[in-house]
Amino acid sequence: MKDIDICVAGHAGRITLTREHALNALTHDMANAVLKALDNWRDDPAIALVIMDAAGDRAFCAGGDIAAVYHAGLAGDHQVGRDFFRDEYQMNAAIADYPKPVVAFMQGFVMGGGVGLGGHASHRIIGETTRIAMPESGIGLIPDVGGTWLLGRAPGRIGEYLALTGARMGPGDAIHAGFADTYLPEDQWPALIDALQDSGDISLINGTDAPAAALQGRDLSAFGGRHVADILDALRVAGDSDSLKALERNSPLSMAAALIMVRAARGDLRIQESLGREYRFTARATEHSDFLEGVRAQIIDKDRSPRWAADASTQAVQDILASLGPEEMTWESAE
Repeated sequence: MKDIDICVAGHAGRITLTREHALNALTHDMANAVLKALDNWRDDPAIALVIMDAAGDRAFCAGGDIAAVYHAGLAGDHQVGRDFFRDEYQMNAAIADYPKPVVAFMQGFVMGGGVGLGGHASHRIIGETTRIAMPESGIGLIPDVGGTWLLGRAPGRIGEYLALTGARMGPGDAIHAGFADTYLPEDQWPALIDALQDSGDISLINGTDAPAAALQGRDLSAFGGRHVADILDALRVAGDSDSLKALERNSPLSMAAALIMVRAARGDLRIQESLGREYRFTARATEHSDFLEGVRAQIIDKDRSPRWAADASTQAVQDILASLGPEEMTWESAE
């Protein structure tokens, strides 16, 4: 299919995003194609590992293509979004639980849906151009695609910091925060991919020293506050103007929900628990959150001036994260 190249090369199943003109943004069809390929290769003895990469040097995947979700939601059709997120999360879980090695080569922008693709691979390779982020609070959503699972496992308060600010991580920070495993200069990637295809041997993956992690020595204690308001107060006292500006710019409802979700994910034993909680928010997003306004401001009109209006009270957060009853996520191969 267009936008994604799926094939077998040597001992490897190959998944290459080819939507370079759109920074390899992930469509619903692309997510379904990835899941189908993984299912087909799962029990194939000829496939030793899976390699995921992307065309171009600007982005591995800059996020999910949510234009269709936006336009449908604007027209009052909320099922389009629910179907997209549900299928995408099935794919995320399949990558995380895959019985064979999955090697992701992530250059350039790796954001949102891109983290859902590469961030759950068993072997996550990044290079000098890699910039990873979960910026969903800026569009009225929450870190999803298993993002809260990863954020909840980051050291210290890095998870809360990244979830609320949407800050971008360079390669050193990405490895320190647990979003990647191996740093390798990008001019060495083609040779490694060829070797992996030829041999099916993941022991050939050997990285080099990553750049220093700026987050490792940064005081993020302000993000230990119980509520977003407490964090804002602590940031003012600390004089952290950059973080303060980010929080004042993002959706209050999204940040309040994300804070709860990242902390809840720390108690999850399986990624499916985090994904299921994320789906409670995203299934309601086009109807009961700031999502449509955030997408309008950041992606459609690009005026960068969202007018947040969603209720961000404790009750509103509880409501948007409440069980979906019969519409809760279920897992085809979770057991």
